[in-house]
Amino acid sequence: MKLIFLYGPPAVGKLTVAQELEKLTGFKIFHNHLTIDLVKSIFSRASAEREKFINKYRLELIEAAAKTDVNLIFTMVYAKEADDPFVKKIINRVKKHGGEVCFVQLLCEEGELKKRIKNASRKKFSKMKKIASLKDVMEKHDLVSGMPFENNFIVNNTKLSPRKTAIAIVNYFKIK
Repeated sequence: MKLIFLYGPPAVGKLTVAQELEKLTGFKIFHNHLTIDLVKSIFSRASAEREKFINKYRLELIEAAAKTDVNLIFTMVYAKEADDPFVKKIINRVKKHGGEVCFVQLLCEEGELKKRIKNASRKKFSKMKKIASLKDVMEKHDLVSGMPFENNFIVNNTKLSPRKTAIAIVNYFKIK
């Protein structure tokens, strides 16, 4: 099992690139907002239960995929240090079943993020849609540092199409 773990700040294009990767590889997409939106339907943002269940469902689904040899593309906004314990759990669950985690950090210029944050496609899920919210979260958390784990590929997709970004990922990890 291979897990392509796409991470980067809000609006960098994680889901859009994941969709192109799915076309190229046949891997299933596990978009982070699927669990966020599910749990949000029951627990508010302020609830202590919210993060617990989001992470629980993510870990269980990723491990089930690893156990049954289903290749995945997982998307997530990664906050340096704060998310490291959770990411380590993902790595352990995948490796426990003989799988491999391939980290891909997507980055783009700030001006491009501000354009993308207003994209109509973001309305389908409870994604961030305001420049002020983007600015606030970027000031509170380090969302542009790479993960301190092996197998990490960094792509600046400011001027790359989602298709070309996906092709670069497939080539880097020699997928197919």
